[in-house]
Amino acid sequence: MKNLNLNEQLKRYFGFDAFKGDQEAIIRSVLDGKDTFVLMPTGGGKSLCYQLPALLMEGTAIIISPLIALMKNQVDAIRQVSENDGIAHCINSSLTRAAIDQVKSDISKGITKLLYVAPESLTKEENVEYLKSIKISFYAVDEAHCISEWGHDFRPEYRNIRPLVNQIGKAPIIALTATATDKVRQDIKKNLGMPDAVEFRSSFNRPNLYYEVRPKTKDVDKDIVKFIRQRPGKSGIIYCLSRKRVEDLAEVLKANDIRALAYHAGMENAVRSQTQDDFIMERIDVIVATIAFGMGIDKPDVRYVIHYDIPKSLEGYYQETGRAGRDGGEGHCLAFYTKKDLVKLEKFMEGKPVAEMDIGRQQLQETATYAETNVCRRKVLLHYFGEEYHEENCHNCDNCLHPHEFFDGQDELRRALIVVRDVKEHFKVDYLINVLIGRENEDIRSHHHNELECFGIGDDHNMSFWNAVVRQGILAGYMSKDIETYGQIRLTAAGKAFISKPVTFMMSEDREFTDYDPEAGSTTSALDETLLSMLRDLRHKESVRLGIPPYVIFQDNSLEDMATQYPVNTAQLLNIIGVGEGKVQRYGKVFCDLIAKYCEENDIERPDEMRVRVVANKSKLKVSIIQRIDRKLSLRDIARAEGLEYEDLLNEIYAIVKSGTKLNIDYYIEEVMDEDHMWEIYDYFHEDSKTDNVDDALDELGADYTEEEVRLVRIKFMSENAN
Repeated sequence: MKNLNLNEQLKRYFGFDAFKGDQEAIIRSVLDGKDTFVLMPTGGGKSLCYQLPALLMEGTAIIISPLIALMKNQVDAIRQVSENDGIAHCINSSLTRAAIDQVKSDISKGITKLLYVAPESLTKEENVEYLKSIKISFYAVDEAHCISEWGHDFRPEYRNIRPLVNQIGKAPIIALTATATDKVRQDIKKNLGMPDAVEFRSSFNRPNLYYEVRPKTKDVDKDIVKFIRQRPGKSGIIYCLSRKRVEDLAEVLKANDIRALAYHAGMENAVRSQTQDDFIMERIDVIVATIAFGMGIDKPDVRYVIHYDIPKSLEGYYQETGRAGRDGGEGHCLAFYTKKDLVKLEKFMEGKPVAEMDIGRQQLQETATYAETNVCRRKVLLHYFGEEYHEENCHNCDNCLHPHEFFDGQDELRRALIVVRDVKEHFKVDYLINVLIGRENEDIRSHHHNELECFGIGDDHNMSFWNAVVRQGILAGYMSKDIETYGQIRLTAAGKAFISKPVTFMMSEDREFTDYDPEAGSTTSALDETLLSMLRDLRHKESVRLGIPPYVIFQDNSLEDMATQYPVNTAQLLNIIGVGEGKVQRYGKVFCDLIAKYCEENDIERPDEMRVRVVANKSKLKVSIIQRIDRKLSLRDIARAEGLEYEDLLNEIYAIVKSGTKLNIDYYIEEVMDEDHMWEIYDYFHEDSKTDNVDDALDELGADYTEEEVRLVRIKFMSENAN
């Protein structure tokens, strides 16, 4: 096929006049029977790299793909180039026996040129035996990063691909991925047994994408609604880490007349498929999804991708943002960030194998670096993938369009490099910073690094400052992070030279992010401080009258929201943060009366037109939890049944009682707690506490009490006194 005119074939099958980037060279490599590795960003045209050679070669190409929805899209697309639908098929768990027989018949007749299979389907003995009997042109491993434990979407079944290929029958392999660091790339090639593969690497730079990170505050839902309203009719994807958040946010958007639907792996296949079609056919504008959505979705005009939660890795972030602006047009990539999100993600890793936890923590550190930096986001992102970006200003990220103050940090960088050198380049960032600022701990003493001359040479700055120095030193090429050792910092040749002969090093301190937790409410100032003060006075009077702590009546964030939204009747009060039916009935009238009188006396116009409508929280999860508690099921059993961590279930139950629903968990407390312990904690909340903070309670009560005990009794106390 050396003399084949590929441009003619491209025009014949796909209607394109020319190839993009390395497509032609990749296709020739496959046609020549060579193992081929393709690293090409989303939107670069990876699919064509195996589709065209499959159509031109003798036999059937086996395309190994991770998602049924992705296979369906690909099969539907490739069938458009032929008069015979049998040209492409898939084998997966959704097919009936009759459908599988039809697939095999088309393959046997030589009609089928592309057969899409999930790795799980490939392992079935009957499929292996059948595939042994057919002529295979080549194997294509799509989303190949799934092979690597260092990849953002690791799937153990992908590790079995090479043994299965050996069993079925050897043929050339083309591995394709949109995101892979050097470590992941090496891992893929090693695991697929293709060390000498011809390699094609496209630039990761997507110049049309605008990258922005905003602090996540109590108003994150409102920020998102306003963002979407400013882009009427444009398509967007919002990613959340939990299914619950996906469903809740989708409801908020719909309540604000935004055409939006939820999408996650817990929904029925038919519902997910319909939602996907609705998005592609523009019957809706916005998908709110977990990362289950988007792989292989061929929608070129997604105009924005929002990350409600910061993702677990920069690879995942890059792939998800890559679904914006695939046509080269506008693509706004907005991420909301709070350090609390990182803490939650680290908690989710607890109990996993040590190596997996180390990988996960390193990936989270890279994500934090990206979010907190004040330097060009494009530069940080490309550096992570081993690509240098030499422009000082990309003119298309928030940091470049709104630059922060830079200063010459050559002295600080030199001090950091000296510490890396003196500890023999064997330690990670946190350890190095502890040496820099002179913070002793058992680890440092065991290595005698507290005796080094460099110990404490950076005590004039804090940890956040030194984090910025190390991060930007790595970015500038003076240090490197060793992936094999989970992030040990090494000196480069440039770094060693810098110690003896420093030069100007322009740097900027990282951005400061507050530890706001959206689940816990906010401590931000209210719009109307005078009203807030009056509401607090009323709460205090009511607490004295009722003999209960003020926070039991309404939490601070509820009062702040009242002083912003001015609810003057009970229906409006239900839209206030942390206020449910129970609280409205029990305490609502006097507060609404006060607000109504205040508005009248001060001639205040309520901001109805400015308000983003919120949704009363009546999700299926909450209803299910209430029903299970009514049946007196063990809370740990409820957590397992709902697919929640036990801690997260306690958070959910507390949110339910805090907003006004009465729940009786006495049956469970009696089972797991000593009665005297229980009443001592209960008395603390009733008599001594000024807040419902668990840490404050533990400090006051002492080491004899566990966090679980305090949280359980807090639920009991709030349920009995707040509702």
